[in-house]
Amino acid sequence: MTQELFFDEIETGATGVSPKVTMTSAMIMAYADLTGDHTPVHTDEDYARKSSFGERVAHGLFGLSLADGLKTRADLRFQPGMSLGWNWDFRLPIRIGDELHVEFHVASKRETRRKGWGIVVLPSKLINQNGEIVQEGEHKLMLPMRSQAVAA
Repeated sequence: MTQELFFDEIETGATGVSPKVTMTSAMIMAYADLTGDHTPVHTDEDYARKSSFGERVAHGLFGLSLADGLKTRADLRFQPGMSLGWNWDFRLPIRIGDELHVEFHVASKRETRRKGWGIVVLPSKLINQNGEIVQEGEHKLMLPMRSQAVAA
């Protein structure tokens, strides 16, 4: 099992790679049901065939959600903290059958004014089986320090 690191154990430049997952029709439909977003390009094969995509594709926000979830299963993991937000771009459609994984690194880190916490910035890429970046951006996380956990 991969150890979940505290802020003060993380090194700038450290990299992480997630396991792979294959996008399925069932996953897209489950996401549509969960969010209530049944836009036809995601859920209706006939409609999607006539679209610029030529087939059904995953929701853009599903890609971001998937990237965040995959990151928690990567070979570089962090103690539970607080997400401070994402700056995220959709580059290419995510198609049924795409095999996806996430690559990220620690670009910077700084302590906060709130004692016992620090912020890391994680540039991240969601990549398909062809090595194409389908989505990318940056995630800011506020993480606890080990010293704070020991003191508690």
